Amino acid sequence: MTLGEGAADAAESRWVARAALVRWLTTQLQEEQDRWFLWIPVLFGLGIFAYFKLPAEPSLLAALMPAVIVIALAAVARTGTLGIVAINSALAISLGFAAAKVRSDWVAAPVLERQLYRVEVEGFLETVEPRSTRGQRVTVWVRRLGNFPPEQTPRRVRLRLMSISADSLEPGQLVRLRANLAPPSMPALPGGYDFARAAWFAGLGAVGYSVDRPQILKDGAKPPWSLRFMLATERLRQAIGERVTAVLPGEEGALATALITGERGGISPETTQAFRDSGLVHLLSISGLHMVVMAGSIFYAVRLGLAAIPAIALRYPIKKWAAAIAVVGAFAYLLISGSSFPTVRAWITITIAFGAIMLDRPALALRNVALAALIIIAIAPESLFDAGFQMSFAAVVALVSAYEYIRDRAEQRGVGPGPRFGPILRFLLFFGGIILTTVIASLAVAPFSAFHFNTSQQYAVLANLIAVPVCNIIVMPAALATLIAMPFGLEALPLWVMEKGIRVIVWCAYSVAQLPGAVASIPAFSEVAMGLMLLGGLWLCLWRTRWRLLGIGIFAAGLALAPTMSRPDILVGRNAELVAVRGPQGRLSALPAAGGSYELQRWLESDGDARSYHPASDVFRCDAVGCTANVKNRTVAVVRHPAALAEDCSRADILVIPFPRPKGCNPKEIAIDFYAVRDRGTHAVYIGETGISVVTVVDFRGNRPWSRSPERPRRSGRAGRQNAASQTAESIASDDLSETSRRSHSNFEDDDDPVIDQLQAQSEEEP
Repeated sequence: MTLGEGAADAAESRWVARAALVRWLTTQLQEEQDRWFLWIPVLFGLGIFAYFKLPAEPSLLAALMPAVIVIALAAVARTGTLGIVAINSALAISLGFAAAKVRSDWVAAPVLERQLYRVEVEGFLETVEPRSTRGQRVTVWVRRLGNFPPEQTPRRVRLRLMSISADSLEPGQLVRLRANLAPPSMPALPGGYDFARAAWFAGLGAVGYSVDRPQILKDGAKPPWSLRFMLATERLRQAIGERVTAVLPGEEGALATALITGERGGISPETTQAFRDSGLVHLLSISGLHMVVMAGSIFYAVRLGLAAIPAIALRYPIKKWAAAIAVVGAFAYLLISGSSFPTVRAWITITIAFGAIMLDRPALALRNVALAALIIIAIAPESLFDAGFQMSFAAVVALVSAYEYIRDRAEQRGVGPGPRFGPILRFLLFFGGIILTTVIASLAVAPFSAFHFNTSQQYAVLANLIAVPVCNIIVMPAALATLIAMPFGLEALPLWVMEKGIRVIVWCAYSVAQLPGAVASIPAFSEVAMGLMLLGGLWLCLWRTRWRLLGIGIFAAGLALAPTMSRPDILVGRNAELVAVRGPQGRLSALPAAGGSYELQRWLESDGDARSYHPASDVFRCDAVGCTANVKNRTVAVVRHPAALAEDCSRADILVIPFPRPKGCNPKEIAIDFYAVRDRGTHAVYIGETGISVVTVVDFRGNRPWSRSPERPRRSGRAGRQNAASQTAESIASDDLSETSRRSHSNFEDDDDPVIDQLQAQSEEEP
C-alpha cells in the first residue's frame, strides 16, 4: 500500500466515523422530538447570558441583527433533523440576546453619579417597610431631587428613615425630606454579586438615609397613573400587616406578616440567620411553596364545596371551575403578598398548571415548567441571574422529572395505588414522598447554593421534614383563613392557629441551626464549572431515553473542575484601606479598616472561610507608619503614613497606598492607591511564576449601562476621601423555593445597607 492509499483510507475511515456519529445523533434527536420544546428556554437563556457577559454594550441594531439573519436563513434553508435543530437553537439564542438588550433599554433611567449630602428629595412613597433595627425603609418615586434637571433625576430612590415611626406614613403620600445618597454599589470583589445591575432593572437610581423627619405634603398632587394601582395594593398590604401585628405582637406577628404580605422587615436578624443556617429561609419569602399551598387550598376547598351539591357536581365541570377560581385566588394573593418577582414567577407557574387542568392536560409536566420559565425570562431577562429563579426552577425540574420517571416505571410494571394499598401503607407512602421530595429538591439546589452563597446547609433535609408539613398543613391554610376572616373582623382565631404552627417552625429552625456542623463553607468556583453542572443536570432531567445518562458525566466534569479555580493572593478594597493577603496556610489575613467589615466578609465567604476573627499578625509586620508582608517571595508594603513612602516606594514589590500616590514613587512591580480602588473597585492580585496580574471590579463588569461612571476630578487629602464613591456592594436575599442559603429570597432586600453604613461613616467626618 502506498502512502497516498493509506492517507485515503484514513480519510475514508474518518468520514465513515463522522457519518455514523451524525446518524446516531439524528436517531437520538428524532426519538426525543417531543422533548425539543423543553430546551427552548435553556437556549433562550443562553442568549441572555451572552448579552450580560459582553464587555461593552451593543447597539440595538447589533442585538437584533442575529435574530433577523437566522430567520432569513430558516426561510430559505432545506435541511434534515440536525439542520432544523441547529436553526431553531440559533433562533432561540439570538432571540434571548435581543430580548435582554430590549429590556435593558426599556428600563433605562438616570442613576446617581456621585454621593450627595443633605440633598432635598421630594416624591411619592411607593413602599413603607418596617425594620427590626435602625428604623423603617421607604422607596420614593422621585418628583424632584435637589437642583437636578428632570433628565438627570433618578426614577426612584430607596431610603432608610432613622427618626420616625412608620405608623404615620403610608404608600401614596407625597413627602419631602433631606437625605444622604449614593449610587448603587459595585461588587465587593471581581465576579461578586452586582447590586447595581439589579438596581438598574428595578429603576433604582440611588440609595441612602434621611437626615431629618419627612414632611407630608398636602398640595393636592397625585401620583402618576402608572403608580396608582400599585400604591392602592401597598396600602392594603400595610393595613393587613397592622391587623396581623395587632393580634400577634412580637416575632410571631412579624413571621405571620411575612407569610401573608411578604413583608419580612420585622423579623429579627437572629431568627433570619437561624432560618438560613437550617435551610428553612425559603419559608420566609412567599414563593412557589406558599403559592402552591394557598392556591391548592382554594382549589380543593372550592371543588369539595361544589361536589357537595349534586345538582352542580353531576352537570358541570366543577374541577375546571375550581381551577379557574384558584387562579383568581392566586392572583389576589400575588397582589397582597407584594408582587415581588419570586411571587410573580410562582404565580405564572401555578396559572399554567391550572390552565392545563382547564384544558384537560396534565398539570405537572415538564412542558408546563419550560413554558413558565420561557415566559419569565422573556419578560424579565435579568431574572436569569437571580438565585431564586435558578434554584426554584432547578428544584421543580428535578422533582417533575423524577416523578415522571417513577410514574413511567410504575406504569410499565403495572404498579399503582390500588385497593391493596391500605391506610398504613398510604401513610408511609405519604411521608416517604415528603422525604423523597426534600432529598431531590435539596440535591437539585445544592450547586446553586454553593455557587451563589458559598454555603451548604448540612441538615436542611431534617429541618424541612419537620417544618414543611407544619407549614403546609397548619400555617398556610390558617393564613388563607385569616385573609378570608379579616373583612369580618374574625382574624383572631386563625391567627392563633397560625401562631402555634409558626412556633414549631421557629423551634425547628433554631434547633437545627445549632447542631454541630450545620453550615459548611464552600470556596467560590468558576462559571464554567457551574455551567457544566447545570448542563449535566438539565441533560439528565430533560431527555427521556438512555442518552440522558451522559448528563451524569457532564455534571461530574463540572464537579471535578470546581476546586481548580485560582484564588487571589492579595485583595485591596475600601479606598485602599482594606488589604488582605494569603498566608502560608492558604487563608486570608486582613489589616483592619474602618467600615470595611462587610467587604471583608464577602471576601472570606468567597474564599470558603467561616472564621469571624482574622488576625493580621499571622502575615503582616506593622509599625507606626505601615505594614509589610511577604507573599510568594514578593514584598507587599501597606503605607499608613506618608513618612513610610521614602523607604517603601523603592523597597516594595507591591505597594498599597490609601491616599494619592505621589510622583516619583515607583515600586518594583505595581502600586495600588486610593484613586485606583475608588475608580476601579476592589483589586484582586494574582502572583504567578511569570509575573503579577491584577483584575479589578471594573475590568470584570465591563462598560455596561449599570456600570458606567464618569471620570471624577482628582482631589487630594480628606476632601478626596469624602467624595469617593462607595466601594461596598452585595449582601443579597432573594427568593424562592430553593433557599438552602441566605440572600436568595428578597430581591436584593438589604443590599443597600452597606452603602448606608459607609455614607454615615463618611458624613460624620464632614466639618
